[in-house]
Amino acid sequence: MTSKGLVFLVEDDDDLRMNLEFMLKHLGYEVSNFDSAVSFLQKARRHSPAVLVMDMRMPQMSGLDLHKALLEKDWVLPIIYMSGESQSQEIIDAMKYGAIEFLWKPFPHSQLIQAIDKGLKQDAERHEDQKRLLLVDSLHKGLNPREQSILSLMLLGHGNKYIASAKGLMADTIKKYRGQILSKMQVNSLAELLALCKGYTPPTNNY
Repeated sequence: MTSKGLVFLVEDDDDLRMNLEFMLKHLGYEVSNFDSAVSFLQKARRHSPAVLVMDMRMPQMSGLDLHKALLEKDWVLPIIYMSGESQSQEIIDAMKYGAIEFLWKPFPHSQLIQAIDKGLKQDAERHEDQKRLLLVDSLHKGLNPREQSILSLMLLGHGNKYIASAKGLMADTIKKYRGQILSKMQVNSLAELLALCKGYTPPTNNY
């Protein structure tokens, strides 16, 4: 049976942690559980798609403290908080840091599953975006400086006439460059190029 994704489970209540782990594994999720935030930081390894389900209040290190530590490590994870008693400021901070859900104990399992599936989908999409942007960066490095400069203008939506004027070149010359750029970027059209490069900011090039 193929795993639906990895759930990091951080909960200091042993009974709750074991019950949730049993339920999640039974439903086809891979589970990696930890009895404290400190243990998670020491032992957890990055994985995608994954989601972090954790208690808000734990000894030594709170859920918010763990969340901040992950942000400092540039480890982006969809995070679901569980809490039996939390102050409004804790909830506000959790959402400010990017939590996708806050569940009050006791909560129905269906609510947790819905949040987990949402988080796993987000993480899978984020991971695919990262791979795409790494590919774009690699292809961009294969362009010569003039092509990189023209690509930057293409991504801004400028047409051949504007680019020709900006670069002091003939429009026909720009057409040739566009063809070379599309080929090197491994796409067949401007629409495909724009989709591939969505979210990519080329390095400054004044060539």
